[in-house]
Amino acid sequence: MTAVAHDLWRPSSGCGDQCLPAPGEVPAVPVARRVGRLLAGVGMLLLGAGLAGLLPVLPARDGQAAVRAWARGTARAFGVRLVVRGRLPRRRALLVANHVSWLDILVVLAVSPSRMVAKREVRSWPLVGLLATAAGTVFVDRTRPRDLPATVGRVADALRGGQAVAVFPEGTTWCAGDGAVDCRPGGGFRPAMFQAAVDAGAPVVPLRIGYRCTATGHATTATAFLGEETLLSSVRRVVAARGLEVAVTVGAALHPSADADRRVLARAAESAVHLVPAGATAPRSTTSPLAPALTGAPVAAATALPGTPLTGATEHAGPRELDLAA
Repeated sequence: MTAVAHDLWRPSSGCGDQCLPAPGEVPAVPVARRVGRLLAGVGMLLLGAGLAGLLPVLPARDGQAAVRAWARGTARAFGVRLVVRGRLPRRRALLVANHVSWLDILVVLAVSPSRMVAKREVRSWPLVGLLATAAGTVFVDRTRPRDLPATVGRVADALRGGQAVAVFPEGTTWCAGDGAVDCRPGGGFRPAMFQAAVDAGAPVVPLRIGYRCTATGHATTATAFLGEETLLSSVRRVVAARGLEVAVTVGAALHPSADADRRVLARAAESAVHLVPAGATAPRSTTSPLAPALTGAPVAAATALPGTPLTGATEHAGPRELDLAA
């Protein structure tokens, strides 16, 4: 695997077909069960379309509970078991996670019903796009960089309004396989949306998403959604696999000061998600002094993370004063 070039507006990973499981590597379920899972998944998506019409009239708490139950049920329908480690804050927060699969959206909604930040293309996905739109997803048009400050402003407004907002700041999916550090998208976490947390005075909560196959006891890339692969081919691989499990580890909240630098905040969140030193330019191992930060326990200030001072940061500017993708 080779390191991927850094493209500011169209991030890409170094993943390819070689990152996916070899035939027979992941135990499979019988064909009848695959069909059953596919039908159950489609049924849950149709149910989600109906839920999309009810969300505007449901009380906020009931709507969140319904979305959480729907997301958990949909993931289960596709044959994926969810495990959550740690506890999310009950109030507003910017949730940031690594990005492996289309399943990640369901996983985050199952853990914490929140407004998602997603690429514009998601809006056209069958049924999922309808539900995403009804749930208030903030869509990003990567072909129009000048629109980014306004998008950051909408995220900041949602945070000020007490809502949780979830974003995948890597900007693209990648396999996240064992030893696949060269597949990581170039440029690391994009800092733009972190400016919304700074502007709104909202905490940033890192989430680490990892998939494994309980039948083999090892991490798996069977759920990865890579490159030019179609959504249908990825779904077929997921429903065929036996014993898929996704674990979500909730990190300690980072509390940026009013003059925090979004770039430093993004590096600190990325370090917490990937367990690498905050100052590193590329991951070198799976262990790090930051490991204690992923306990789910709150921290008093972001400076509790070694080497990541988020107060008194330099080069700060508002969302309309700098190129927010930088």
